[in-house]
Amino acid sequence: MSFPNVEGQTVPSVTWVHRVNNQWTKLTTDEVFKGKRVVVFSLPGAFTPTCSSSHLPRYEELYETIKSAANIDEIYCISVNDTFVMNEWAKDQGIEHIKLIPDGNGEFTEKLGFLVDKKDLGFGKRSWRYSMFVEDGVVKKLFCEPVKEGDPFEVSDADTMLDYLAPNTVRPKVCTIFARVGCPYCAKAKALLQSKGIKYEEITVARHGLTSRTLRAVANASTVPQVFIDGKLIGGSEALEKYFAEGN
Repeated sequence: MSFPNVEGQTVPSVTWVHRVNNQWTKLTTDEVFKGKRVVVFSLPGAFTPTCSSSHLPRYEELYETIKSAANIDEIYCISVNDTFVMNEWAKDQGIEHIKLIPDGNGEFTEKLGFLVDKKDLGFGKRSWRYSMFVEDGVVKKLFCEPVKEGDPFEVSDADTMLDYLAPNTVRPKVCTIFARVGCPYCAKAKALLQSKGIKYEEITVARHGLTSRTLRAVANASTVPQVFIDGKLIGGSEALEKYFAEGN
């Protein structure tokens, strides 16, 4: 099995049919690519492990960074799935920015040269994993995963694409805060993070479900807030103030 080097070629002309606001809608490749700078990544299938845990989420996370750093108009995810599956996957993943295109008939994928047979897994025809930068309908750069057993995921990721488009771009900090409802110190820490332009995920500590026992196991602390940035425990609101005062 081998795949074509499509750099320098014009993307194939197709029309996709999908559902938007419970209405059938057509989307053409001209609408997606003509006169635009676009990033496209394709993957074997919605709801599959690597696609759901890494590929799509990281592009969503870096969406604004890629767009602003490289003057990109839009980022699309294409998969050989029907529109109902793709729409439900977007909901499940909480996708707000990446545009998902259902290549249900595999027409675009086949014409581009990346349709593969995965009947051994019961998948039928699917897309090989790749990403590409397309300018005015012409493929300027292709990152195609190597032909290996399984589902290689080495070069079509969002970070590789960002490194190509805008080398040395600083990534947004990854932040999580453990908090309790009504905690004033938690509110203070969240306001400080917001003032620094840092997006965060909030994990609510309660008496049931995720409790202070989990907080002690993860942060070795019994009080909230507890803030983690880029994998490092910063601590509470005062520790967070000190973290930023030190120039971080």
